[in-house]
Amino acid sequence: MARMTFEDWIPEEYDGKVLTKVAQTSVIESEATPYPMSTDTRHIPRSAGVDVNGVAKGAAYGEDENVNDDVLLVAKKAGRAIRIADEDLQDSNIGILETKRVEWASSWAKYLDNAAFGTTAAVSGVSVPYTSVYRSVRTADAELGYVADANYLATAAGVAVSYDNLSGLLGLAETSDYWDESKALVVAHPSLKETLRGIKDDNGTPIFVRGQGGDSQTPDTLFGYKIRYSHGARTSAVATHAPTGNPLVIIVNRDFLALGKRSGPESKVAGPDSGAAFLTDEALLKMRARRAFALTHPAAAAVLEIVPAVTP
Repeated sequence: MARMTFEDWIPEEYDGKVLTKVAQTSVIESEATPYPMSTDTRHIPRSAGVDVNGVAKGAAYGEDENVNDDVLLVAKKAGRAIRIADEDLQDSNIGILETKRVEWASSWAKYLDNAAFGTTAAVSGVSVPYTSVYRSVRTADAELGYVADANYLATAAGVAVSYDNLSGLLGLAETSDYWDESKALVVAHPSLKETLRGIKDDNGTPIFVRGQGGDSQTPDTLFGYKIRYSHGARTSAVATHAPTGNPLVIIVNRDFLALGKRSGPESKVAGPDSGAAFLTDEALLKMRARRAFALTHPAAAAVLEIVPAVTP
C-alpha cells in the first residue's frame, strides 16, 4: 500500500538563537583611561615634569622652564544603518534586531581598536578619526622632544617575530621616562598567538604564559606583562573593522591611552508605520557611537611591526 507524503507542505523552521560571530572585545574600550565628554571636545592637561639640579650654598636656585600644555580629545562618530522589511520582522522567530546589534558591536570593537592602534595616515576627519599609536610613534614631535621612529621597530621582511624583536621592543618602553611597570600593557594581533607561544628564552622558558580563569583573574602575560589581543592591531591606511595590513605588537603605559566617551554605543529604531519608511513598510535600525582617542605622549608606547615577505 502506497504512503502519501506531505514533506513539501511542511514549512522549514529556524531556531531563534542565531549563531553570530564571536563578539570582539575592544582593548581600547576596556584598557584605556576613560574621559567622559559632555560636548565633542575635551582638553586634558599635560605636565612636562620638573627638572632638578644641584644648588651651591648661597647660590640662586635654577628655575624650571619646562612647557606645560594639553591634549585635545575630539569625539568622532561611527555607525551603520540597516533597512528591514516589516514582514520579515513580523514573520521571523529570530531576534533580527538584537542579532544585528550584536554583530555591529563586534565590528565596532575592531574598528575602534584599528583607529586607535593601527591607522597609518594623518587625521582626516571621517576616514582617519584619530592619530593612532602607530602614527604617533612614527611621527616627530619637536615640542615634546620626540624623534620619529625612536620607539619603533620592524622585523626583517618575511622573518617571523623573534625573542630579540620582542625583547628590544620592551627595552624601548622600559627605558622611557613614561614607563610604569604596574601600568604596562602589551597589545598584539591574534595572528601572532601561535608564534608567541613558541618563543623561549635561553633557558628554554616560554616568554608567553597563559593566564588562568580569564582576564579578570590571571591574564595572559608576555615577559611578565599583561597581553591583550585585538583584531584592530594591524596597519591600515584608514580606520576599518577589517584591516589587512601588517600585524603589530604594541607595549604602552595604559595611563597614556586616553579614550573620550561622548555617547553610545547605542541603537535607534524607526518603525515601518511612520516617517521615511511609511510608504515601503520598512523599519530602520541605526547603531552609533561617539568616541575620542589620543596617545597623550608618544614616548609612552613602543611599536613592533611584522613585515611580510616581498612578493616577487
